[in-house]
Amino acid sequence: MPRAVALGNPPSETDVMITATQVPEGSALPRWLRLAAAILPVAVTAAIGSVATQAEIPGWYASLNKPAFNPPNWVFPVAWTILYTMIAIALWRLIGAMPRTGPSREGWWLALAAFLIQIALNAAWTPVFFTAHAIGTGLVVVAMLLVMVLWTIRLTWRFDRLAAWLLVPYAVWVAFATLLNAAILRMN
Repeated sequence: MPRAVALGNPPSETDVMITATQVPEGSALPRWLRLAAAILPVAVTAAIGSVATQAEIPGWYASLNKPAFNPPNWVFPVAWTILYTMIAIALWRLIGAMPRTGPSREGWWLALAAFLIQIALNAAWTPVFFTAHAIGTGLVVVAMLLVMVLWTIRLTWRFDRLAAWLLVPYAVWVAFATLLNAAILRMN
């Protein structure tokens, strides 16, 4: 509680703002439930990506014209393994930062919704691009994914700055993937 309010004075605008954005100590959910809630959507997304790409890499994807900045194929699973780990940790931290009461709870739900939407877009891009061979539609999906990742970072910052920072490399990689998708579309 702000000092002025504790002393019986009416709260100032700053006191109200601090109270509205204050995140409680400790999580409202048990650790195991937070862990499952963070790992499950990320693991499902990773599994969808793996299944959608494995048959397509040596065939269809290998036949595409690609720009000079296209990384070797081995880079993608290494990068995604690291990124998915960071994404799951960020989600675990965001879930743990859930306010138990107060007006900041609505903002937390919005941050969580943005997080889950970007995970769904991430899961959608691989089958659209690789399985359906829809390079143009893939570009639309990955561009929407980039916007949602950036918005998720912005919304998450208020509740857990480390969680937001953990998503920055993901945003950089998705920006690169957007550029790569656009270049492949232009060249094919």
